Amino acid sequence: MNPLIVSGSPHIHGEMTIKSIMWGVVIALLPAWLAGVWFFGIAAVIVTLVSIASCVLFEFLIQKFVLKQETTINDGSAVVTGLLLAMNVPSSLPWWQVVIGSLVAIGIVKMAFGGLGKNLFNPALVARVFLLISFPVAMTTWPLPIESRANVFNFDGVTGPTPLGSLKTQLAMGQTLAQIKLPSYTDLFWGNIGGSLGEVSAIALIIGGIYLLYRKIITWHIPVSYILTAFIFSGILWLVNPNRYADPIFHILAGGLLIGAIFMATDLVTSPMTAWGKIIFGIGCGVLTIVIRVFGAYPEGVSFAILIMNAFVPLIDRAFKPKRFGEVK
Repeated sequence: MNPLIVSGSPHIHGEMTIKSIMWGVVIALLPAWLAGVWFFGIAAVIVTLVSIASCVLFEFLIQKFVLKQETTINDGSAVVTGLLLAMNVPSSLPWWQVVIGSLVAIGIVKMAFGGLGKNLFNPALVARVFLLISFPVAMTTWPLPIESRANVFNFDGVTGPTPLGSLKTQLAMGQTLAQIKLPSYTDLFWGNIGGSLGEVSAIALIIGGIYLLYRKIITWHIPVSYILTAFIFSGILWLVNPNRYADPIFHILAGGLLIGAIFMATDLVTSPMTAWGKIIFGIGCGVLTIVIRVFGAYPEGVSFAILIMNAFVPLIDRAFKPKRFGEVK
């Protein structure tokens, strides 16, 4: 007679599975990835293929030969990690550095904690920060979009600063915003700028976000609170001193804020469970992003902001724990 095993509550079932969620995220990332391929060419494809293949291979090898577990590479989580990692690095990053980043993401951040659902930090973001610290030159060498290269020289390998990097450098040299030539909102919106291959096109990221909301893979709480907080905070600074601080629209469209708010901060494993918890999480990410961008030494703050807030998720979940059914007031 087989024993009856009852899992912990709540016993709520939905149509979505881990596999459907992960492949839904892949579909949502495709517009931004295709935009990256359009602007940066075959190099973006190579980086992506190496990253995805490495993540899948490392997860298979670790589960099969180290942890002696049943392999779960078919659930798509390793593919999502590989795709996100690729979209958060320059398209010019050497393949072997991409492989190292994949090993960090899967081997250290994900599998060392027990696999999917048990990692405290977002694997792709930790790998990105690891690569940034380990290979700062390669991770801050930004190929210009193919369209922009024609204005310089007609050959591969031309690089330039990101909008945030250019702003940070020129402000440090004592220039005012009136003296700094920044990309137009049109270029920022469509993606004709330097940056990581998956962060440049705002419209492509927004399309992906709408798809995730439509599929109910994510909720509005983190993206809206993140973006709105960054907009308000940077807007206040801009109103105080428009010669020193960039306007809020620039901060939203430039850099990795949109890909971070839509795809990274909303990671189901490393974000809070409750609605209010997600809002607090998003507010924290927004504040930290602008603080690091404006007052820190590094021009971008999205990765660091999300990872810092990942560490606070257990406390946020504890503070906003929902009441149990049948609880006596």
